[in-house]
Amino acid sequence: MATDTAKNLKKYEAMLQTALAEARAGLAEGGIPIGAALFTREGELLGKGHNRRVQEGDPSAHGETDAFRRAGRQRSYRDKIMATTLAPCWYCSGLIRQFGIGTVIVGESVNFQGGIAWLRKHGIEVIDLRSQECMDLLAQYVKAHPEVWKEDIGED
Repeated sequence: MATDTAKNLKKYEAMLQTALAEARAGLAEGGIPIGAALFTREGELLGKGHNRRVQEGDPSAHGETDAFRRAGRQRSYRDKIMATTLAPCWYCSGLIRQFGIGTVIVGESVNFQGGIAWLRKHGIEVIDLRSQECMDLLAQYVKAHPEVWKEDIGED
């Protein structure tokens, strides 16, 4: 772990807690428990959201896109941090790359790898906190609702 990353670990864990609260809110609404939040480098919350695909019947309403939209327009995203409970899918990885979000804090990548390697290849700092709480929350959902999960990640 880089010195900067180790120094900021507490801040990153606090950011992840915001995303985790959103994941729990999504689950309570009957949706997929994936949450996200967009922050400034200093830790100011700009927007938070969760996967609303089930609730809104909108296939593009992923956690990261919800947080991004709720953050509103920013002059630049290079100095922003996206915290998400799960490795971003290809759709959300594209959003992160398109707008140049500089850092992504990932709760876990065991249940789903997403585009982590691709984001890193394109210069985006990805920090996987390997949160057991995030792993368990999604694993339980996937076990209970495999058909909804497969739909969410584009599998038949």
